[in-house]
Amino acid sequence: MPQGEHTDTLDRLRDFLHTSPTPWHATRNMARRLERAGFQRLEETRDWELAAGGRYYVTRNDSSIIAFQLPRSALAALRMIGAHTDSPGLHLKPNASQYAAGWLQLGVQVYGGALLAPWFDRDLGLAGRVHVRHGDGRLESVLLNVDRPVATVPSLAIHLDREANSGRAINPQTQMAPVLLQSESATLTPLLQAWLVQEHGLDDVEVVDFELSFYDVQPPALVGVKQELIASARLDNLLSCFAGVEALLECDGEQGALLVANDHEEVGSASACGAQGPFLNDVLRRLNEQVGGKTEASLVQLIQSSLMVSCDNAHALHPNFLDKHDEQHGPAINQGPVIKVNASQRYATSSATGALFRDICREAAVPVQAFVTRADMGCGSTIGPITATEVGVPTLDVGVPQWAMHSVRETAGTEDLTYLTRALRSFLNRPSLGPEA
Repeated sequence: MPQGEHTDTLDRLRDFLHTSPTPWHATRNMARRLERAGFQRLEETRDWELAAGGRYYVTRNDSSIIAFQLPRSALAALRMIGAHTDSPGLHLKPNASQYAAGWLQLGVQVYGGALLAPWFDRDLGLAGRVHVRHGDGRLESVLLNVDRPVATVPSLAIHLDREANSGRAINPQTQMAPVLLQSESATLTPLLQAWLVQEHGLDDVEVVDFELSFYDVQPPALVGVKQELIASARLDNLLSCFAGVEALLECDGEQGALLVANDHEEVGSASACGAQGPFLNDVLRRLNEQVGGKTEASLVQLIQSSLMVSCDNAHALHPNFLDKHDEQHGPAINQGPVIKVNASQRYATSSATGALFRDICREAAVPVQAFVTRADMGCGSTIGPITATEVGVPTLDVGVPQWAMHSVRETAGTEDLTYLTRALRSFLNRPSLGPEA
């Protein structure tokens, strides 16, 4: 069973997962932890005054975050860690209230490639961002987290659907609307106003707009006779966000280091705060202007001297579906981080970046694995290839192996969190990113 420092780390992870039901909550929780460690908040709308040895962070859309530490010497390279804050799920439609059989239901949109079947019969809370108007006309954005079961998506009994276990398709428009309240006239807005009073004491506001999603309120749990597993919602990819923060806070601070956690990876990253957007480039440009060479050429030199480790969970070898993996590339849970490779550039790993990460793992005494999807199956992707394309930084894709990716409840190994964090910390401490190191 996990013991000592490892147990403390797992407790912090479980708390982070449980209190981060949306990208906005995850970003806020990461920012709070960084601030407690001495990181200074920057605003994109203001001038920056950066100092050698300083530690800073900045957010965009309140759902993406970049944190960085500057070396005390000249900034020659950045050791970058990338992750994403979003997960697949059920997002409310703007005019969500609908009625059937005497019940108030809420219409949803499916966000990302969600595995829909596990959403049935779950205890669902509601969380996200709400924009309100005060009595004096002032608009304010507030986070809402109704962290108790207020809705469910009930299954249809097997007696009424004898084909339910035969691969029947699920229609998200007609079959996934959560049941909220037994009523034929109630609407969502008064409920939101009541929840805002409960959470924020906002009793004199008008709800103007919102971005809300349902989530499973079952807390994360350690599973297995020896607690070898952690089961939770949003392991993909909050586990990587957590490991990145842990590594950044634990590193020696001698090197230039940066952590970026983007929103919208699960829907393609094409947004102002996504990996395909300009967020990271904007920060790198301002870094170069403040503490770099201050020219376009020096920015290119900084980027090409740096390395991005894109962290996003990998598919672990499944004991019930062994045929879904290439025989030589089935990552095992609790056997270390996985280097992800794809000849079609769905992952950004090259032999050069892969070799460097293997060497980092060797120095950190961390086992390392490799994943390549079967040649007769499609391959997912990550922020790695997008970041490499948009920024030009040498990149590789890694992640801890997990089961049930994109389910409402996913499973990963407790040892792999330690392995990944240790490898990332060693990466941030590495004096040189060149092949001579």
